[in-house]
Amino acid sequence: MTAEVEETLKRIQSHKGVIGTMVVNAEGIPIRTTLDNSTTVQYAGLLHQLTVKAKSTVRDIDPQNDLTFLRIRSKKHEIMVAPDKEYLLIVIQNPCE
Repeated sequence: MTAEVEETLKRIQSHKGVIGTMVVNAEGIPIRTTLDNSTTVQYAGLLHQLTVKAKSTVRDIDPQNDLTFLRIRSKKHEIMVAPDKEYLLIVIQNPCE
């Protein structure tokens, strides 16, 4: 299973415009990253909080529904978050490329 995860992360990282990828556990602690430590800690903490809020919002609107993907686009970056039961996969990319 670990080899499959590594292969997937390498494939995502090789896409044009991808700045970095990270895997964050349920507590918001980074497990795997391709970014420097301070950037990783900042993104992981903030995106974990945002994902928890987004999940809660989706559930409040419709209790039968669940958050499957979160995409945030700013002037500088596009951040994609794929939440799972135990982990978050976060990809940061340059939207212009």
